Amino acid sequence: MNILNINFLHTFNPNPIFLSFGPLHIYWYGLFIVIGIIMALVVCLKISAYYNLKKETIIDLAFWLVIFGIIGARVYHVILEWPYYSSYPWDIFKVWQGGLAIHGAIIAGVLTVWFFAKKNNLNFWLLSAIVAPGLALAQAIGRWGNYFNGELFGKPTDFPWGIPIDIMKRPLEYIPALFFLPTFLYESIGNFLIFLVLVSFHIWVIKKRQFRDIFSARGGSATGGYFLTFIFYLIMYSILRFSLEFIRIDATPVVGIFRFPQIASIIIVLLTFVLLIYKIRKDKLKIEN
Repeated sequence: MNILNINFLHTFNPNPIFLSFGPLHIYWYGLFIVIGIIMALVVCLKISAYYNLKKETIIDLAFWLVIFGIIGARVYHVILEWPYYSSYPWDIFKVWQGGLAIHGAIIAGVLTVWFFAKKNNLNFWLLSAIVAPGLALAQAIGRWGNYFNGELFGKPTDFPWGIPIDIMKRPLEYIPALFFLPTFLYESIGNFLIFLVLVSFHIWVIKKRQFRDIFSARGGSATGGYFLTFIFYLIMYSILRFSLEFIRIDATPVVGIFRFPQIASIIIVLLTFVLLIYKIRKDKLKIEN
């Protein structure tokens, strides 16, 4: 049998509602978000055990990350789609319909970790390195919620894994098209690979304490490894998102030739390289002195 004839995504029409109890609905989008959060917490607890951090500390951090991460993701999305939400302000609170922008969650998450580390006298880079793999896994799982909502799809395609999109959700110029690229699937796979890379980084780099001569004035410190783990997440996800934006056709602001998420990805990559150079120079000076 020809494997190209196996086209489940081609023929399946997802329903955004998972379960209904009278007027109460449980949406696939929310379900995948919850599953992603739970799996991220499990991963963070497993990794933090290697660094002798208390479970209560990670659970407390996770609590605040979930709250401010969702708020940041929603605020960022609303700002991008303000022409719509200014006309329908009550829709701002309808999170179950989709609309959580990951760049907003990342910004809010970084600030939350920084304040939490300061308040509890913990290493910011260590906490960031612990959170990063869990975040990548949560993104990989959460993207399936976009699939069931029929959103964030790509250009029309004849590939057997193309997905049908409700005609009301298609851009006008693509009304005649039948199937569209499943960019949610591409990003889900990409995020899962990032998750595997970051977990491997914890195992092979941080535990072996590589880069310590470059990133720390104290030879026994693994802070450089923590720093690189978080930096690698930012760079890898930004490259992934930047690439996928070339085939996504959902409405988003455009600046010049780039879609706004691409601009955000470029800024993140540039800032990480500036931070990387700054830290290398700063820690080399400490070693020399």
